[in-house]
Amino acid sequence: MNTITETINTPVTDECEVLVAGGGFAGISAALSAARQGADVTLVEREYILGGLGTAGIVTIYLPLCDGMGKQVSFGIAEELFRLSIKYGAEDKYPTAWLEPGNEELRKKQRFEVQYNPHLFALLAEKLLIENGVKILYGTCVCSVAMNGEKISSVIVENKSGRTAIAVKKSVVDCTGDADIAKLSGAATKEYAPKNILAAWHYSVSVSRGLSLHTVGACDSAVEKEEDVLTNRRFTGLDGNELSEMTQMAHSFILKDIMNNRKRDISHVPVTIPTIPQIRMTRRIDGVYTIDDTQMHKQFSDSVGLFADWRKRGPVYELPFSTLYGNDVKNLICAGRCISVTDAMWDITRVIPVCAVSGEAAGTAAAMTDDFASLPIGDLQAVLTKNGVVLHE
Repeated sequence: MNTITETINTPVTDECEVLVAGGGFAGISAALSAARQGADVTLVEREYILGGLGTAGIVTIYLPLCDGMGKQVSFGIAEELFRLSIKYGAEDKYPTAWLEPGNEELRKKQRFEVQYNPHLFALLAEKLLIENGVKILYGTCVCSVAMNGEKISSVIVENKSGRTAIAVKKSVVDCTGDADIAKLSGAATKEYAPKNILAAWHYSVSVSRGLSLHTVGACDSAVEKEEDVLTNRRFTGLDGNELSEMTQMAHSFILKDIMNNRKRDISHVPVTIPTIPQIRMTRRIDGVYTIDDTQMHKQFSDSVGLFADWRKRGPVYELPFSTLYGNDVKNLICAGRCISVTDAMWDITRVIPVCAVSGEAAGTAAAMTDDFASLPIGDLQAVLTKNGVVLHE
C-alpha cells in the first residue's frame, strides 16, 4: 500500500469535563444525564440532526419499555424520551393502555411502544439538551484520540473549522454505535459476525393514506420474512466503500417502491428517505463483562437498569455496569449498541430503550469519575435510583 506522511500540529480549541461522541438516543441520554449531574458536557455528532438511526435513519419505532406481560421495566430517561417523542402526537402504535387510564389486563394486550415523528423528536431533543447546558457540535467527526497513560486526554475531531482537539478533563462516552472511540483509543473490541441485512425504509404522503412509513426490506434481523429480504449480501457497516454501495442499493429499492406506489396512486409522494445507512450492529467494546440473551431474570449486583426483549413477551434483563467499560482505557465508557454483549444478545440491546437506559447510566457515571472500574457501584446506583431508574426486577 502506498502511503503519505502528514506532519500536523493540531490546535486544542476547546475543553470539557465529559465528551459524548454520537448524538443518537444513547448519546442524548448520556449527555443529558451527565449535564444534570453538573458536568460540563460537549456532544459531538457527525450529522446535523440528533437521534441517529431513530431520526436520520427513520427507524422511528420506539420499541417497548415493558415486558409484554403488563409491567413496565425501563424507566428514567428512557421513559422521558418516549414521552418527548410523542409530545405533539404519535404517528402509529399509540399505547393507550399505558399513557391513559388503564390496568394490568389491558397492558398485557398492548406493549408500551409507539411510532413517532423523527423531525419533531430531533428538534425537541436538541431543545432539551440546550436547556440543560449541553454544547452540541454538529457536522463533527471523531478521527483520533490523544492518550495520557491509560486515559484519553483529548479527542481529535474534524469539521468545517478543520482538524482540532477537544481536551477532556474527566471522561469520554462512546455512543457512536460503532465503538469508534474504543477502537481509536486501543481498547479491545469485537465485531458482529453475522453482519447486517439491507433495509430501505422511507416515508411518503398520499391523499388516500396520508403520512406512511414504508418498512421496505427486512424490518429487523430477528423477524425477517423470506419475501422481505432484498439481497443475500450482508454488510459489516465498517467499510466506507461498502457503506456507499449499501446506500446506493437501498436507494434503488426505495425508488422502485415509490414508482410502484405511484402506479396505484398518483398522489403518492416521497417525503423522507434515510440520510444515513440503516445499519444495526457493527462493532462493540469487549467489556469487563459480556451479557448473553440466556441471562433473562438474572440479578446482577452492579445493575444500572432494566430492559425487555422487544421481540417477544416475558424476558427481562438487568444491565450490568461492567458491560459498559473495558479493562484498557480507564476513562472511557460505552452506551447504546456498542456495549459488551454476545452476538445473540446484540439484537435485543441495540434498540432505543436499551440505548437510553445504558446512556443514562454511562452519562451519570461519566460525571462522577474518570476511572470507571474504581467507581463505587453503590454510589452510582443511588443516583440512578434517585432519578427514577429501577435496577432490579
